[in-house]
Amino acid sequence: MKKFFLTLLCLSVLGCSQPPEPEKTVDVLLIGGGVMSATLGTYLNELEPGWTIDIYERMDKVAEESSNAWNNAGTGHSAFCELNYTPETADGGIDISKAVAINESFEISKQFWSYQVEQGVLKNPKSFINNVPHMSFVWGDENVAYLKKRHAALQHSNLFRGMEYSEDPAQIGQWVPLAMANRDPAQKIAATRMPIGTDVNFGEITRQLVDSMTQREGVELHVQHEVRDIVRNDDGTWTVVVADLANDEKETSVKAKFVFIGAGGAALHLLQASGIPEADGYAGFPVGGQFLVTKNPEIVAQHQAKMYGKASVGSPPMSVPHLDTRVIDGQKVLLFGPFATFSSKFLKHGSLWDMFAAISTDNISPMTHAGWDNMDLTQYLIGQLMLSQDDRMDALREYFPDAKDADWELITAGQRVQVIKKDAEHGGVLQFGTEVVSAADGSIAALLGASPGASTAAPIMLSVLEKTFPEKLKSAPWQAKLKEIIPSYGQKLNDDLELTNKTRAWTSQTLQLTHVPVEPDAAAPAEAAAL
Repeated sequence: MKKFFLTLLCLSVLGCSQPPEPEKTVDVLLIGGGVMSATLGTYLNELEPGWTIDIYERMDKVAEESSNAWNNAGTGHSAFCELNYTPETADGGIDISKAVAINESFEISKQFWSYQVEQGVLKNPKSFINNVPHMSFVWGDENVAYLKKRHAALQHSNLFRGMEYSEDPAQIGQWVPLAMANRDPAQKIAATRMPIGTDVNFGEITRQLVDSMTQREGVELHVQHEVRDIVRNDDGTWTVVVADLANDEKETSVKAKFVFIGAGGAALHLLQASGIPEADGYAGFPVGGQFLVTKNPEIVAQHQAKMYGKASVGSPPMSVPHLDTRVIDGQKVLLFGPFATFSSKFLKHGSLWDMFAAISTDNISPMTHAGWDNMDLTQYLIGQLMLSQDDRMDALREYFPDAKDADWELITAGQRVQVIKKDAEHGGVLQFGTEVVSAADGSIAALLGASPGASTAAPIMLSVLEKTFPEKLKSAPWQAKLKEIIPSYGQKLNDDLELTNKTRAWTSQTLQLTHVPVEPDAAAPAEAAAL
């Protein structure tokens, strides 16, 4: 109703023009050429090969925003090393539930990619995924005690068994020589190491998935095309207005039976444009990131790990420092960060008006409440914006004591938009995750949020299918196909040691990764909740 009155006002008072008549009708319209649209499009193309699919991307090629390898840390987020996924409970225990859920999700992504390799859709696994051990590294009595408890708790999960723990400087020095060279021998340290960790180039995955899709009949990619509006039709379909940026921004429109908004930071604006009531109350808070990078081969050769530390007291989860091995287009580099930046843009290549244009009468209250309840985030961002290059190098030297300024350069990564939503108790909450928002009839869906994001694209897009095509998802053909793509579909690996080993053996062989069989443990996985 709100959008109806806005449209009426536009037509009668402002003289705005109606959307152009649709030039064609498609079954599926994907907005954004990132890993989410590429993954969902691949699913739908395999589940319903007769459906027509259009993909619209505002840049001149796909994977240029959040999915680009230089715009994210490339961590196959599997909770092996990210300490914020295993918080300490009030009674001193460790809650591993989120870590288990995230690892289950990443295992689904690996199955999805493995299937695509077997089908010839994804080629040369080393071009997009490589073994890089995942490590957690801490110092100080309190942090060492926490990491030891975390390691013990995770051993009750099938998915984390095989993780190594050490407080021995010599052992840690073998794992990560850079971290130990000239470190204070009196400093108490500890580390965990998971040898089956990975580094992932999500941009390469996106490019290969889209390339394969567009070679099939009925699938079209339109680059340099920006979606300007989304209008619901009386028959339940959508008219999507698109501007051709390479042709004087000429506007055309397409009629779509199903629309997915996978446009990263731009998703919120387009979701609001749709006018669906489910979008009411959602807002976004943009946060950018910078990293220190070295390409010096002598330095890079001495560190083979994604080594995560612990965020400072009062810092948000996004601030967790990490020193990472990256493999980008065949080249190994080291990356350290993140250092937060602030811009009102919702995309790296967006507009400074993005944040302000997304403010409405529906979300101003949730934004205000969330802002008031997250003053620590504001303080953190102010502190980050005041950092000098010397400050950044000092932070790096906590993980790499011998780091030299001349070897490192500062790069700007992508923009992320954290979700703000209505909350009955607090009025509004800031959410550090991803969320699928869809219309009640399933005709349109959008993905909002950030980490773990790309790493869990395959399971997140399964959740989109569950919300938007519930009846088809129950059908025998879809169930059979999904079991073919995701052999563990409908099952929990954490509950089944044999299935975990079988699944990981297959994905490791297909993706050319190290496989370490999971050994039985005397303690039952269910006991983890008590730790």
